[in-house]
Amino acid sequence: MEKRRVVVTGVGAVTPLGNDVETTWKGILAGKSGIGPLTRVNADEYPAKVAGEVKDFNPEAFMERKDARKMDRFTQFAVASAIMAVKDANLTINEENSHRVGVWIGSGIGGMETFEQQYEIFQKRGYRRVSPFFVPMLIPDMATGQVSITLGARGFNSCTVTACATGTNSIGDAFKVIQRGDADVMVTGGAEAPITKMSIAGFCANTALSTNPDPKSASRPFDKNRDGFVIGEGAGIVILEELEHAKARGAKIYAEIVGYGATGDAYHITAPAPGGEGGARAMKMAIADAGLAPEEIDYINAHGTSTDYNDKYETFAVKEVLGDHAYKVAMSSTKSMIGHLLGAAGGVEAIFTVLAIKDNMLPPTINYETPDPECDLDYVTNAARPQEITAAMSNSLGFGGHNATIVFKKYQ
Repeated sequence: MEKRRVVVTGVGAVTPLGNDVETTWKGILAGKSGIGPLTRVNADEYPAKVAGEVKDFNPEAFMERKDARKMDRFTQFAVASAIMAVKDANLTINEENSHRVGVWIGSGIGGMETFEQQYEIFQKRGYRRVSPFFVPMLIPDMATGQVSITLGARGFNSCTVTACATGTNSIGDAFKVIQRGDADVMVTGGAEAPITKMSIAGFCANTALSTNPDPKSASRPFDKNRDGFVIGEGAGIVILEELEHAKARGAKIYAEIVGYGATGDAYHITAPAPGGEGGARAMKMAIADAGLAPEEIDYINAHGTSTDYNDKYETFAVKEVLGDHAYKVAMSSTKSMIGHLLGAAGGVEAIFTVLAIKDNMLPPTINYETPDPECDLDYVTNAARPQEITAAMSNSLGFGGHNATIVFKKYQ
């Protein structure tokens, strides 16, 4: 059976650079940083001092106050981004088509803020004072659930939890749902709100976070002096649509999604496999699924966390997959500007990859000052640059050994 073609027809996001895609993308191309002082928790209690926080977000611009109060922050981000993506796609969901519109949104951590707040209430006042909405606000699948309810989307409905690979796995799996014919439209991506006391404590305890107190230089992927990732929050949602369905309603098309690969390291709970071999296999799988040759990839949106092992091993993996072409392909980490959004990273970075193809603009890796001999590829350092982009891929790698890659092409 011939595979159905799938295209991107809408995008929506809430990020540290802006509460919509347009503002965020302008900031990305300008090399602007959305990272600032850590304010959502008391920074004096932690060695990490900076974060990519979402600013001036008002959930009531997208939902009733009574509904917002029943959602954790990560779910509010997801609902807002999904509403914006559906509007951008000019998609009407009604009784006739709702059973063919699905939702697949993941979160790496879920409602951590809710958990902490309600546990404090439980400790001080007992179980009777715990909110009856505690569990529905906490569980990671509630972003999918609330988006489905808000939009009236009654089709294929799921949630992925694969740590920092979550957003990319969600989009890849949603792509396959449409490709095999189980839905015509999927609302998909990732959402995360992990800037909480215990999340920061946990990441500081395992020395994953940068302790650089300067917001302007803390996130520095591929730079020799990188010292850890900067935690961020937000959501990125894309509308995936079967090509003929999109054409029939006259939808604008950003790009076509053509490949997906996902693998496991089977190596370590937090460290990537030596040489990035699991990530390399995911990239090879995605490129093969896309029916492309490695030398046809023009741009890679790297996982690029600004940690020692990730940046080095992802570089090794790209060389393994692309061979000599690795030195000709452009590769950048947008985490240099917004930090690491964990489960939302793949959703937001998919949007950046699609817009890079649409606008023929390579987003930069900012804060790059000192070359690392082991990271020697073209990281589009410090300034965006124009380039014709026909095919691009986005990588996401997560704790637990999860590796995911998706490939997009210019729609023709």
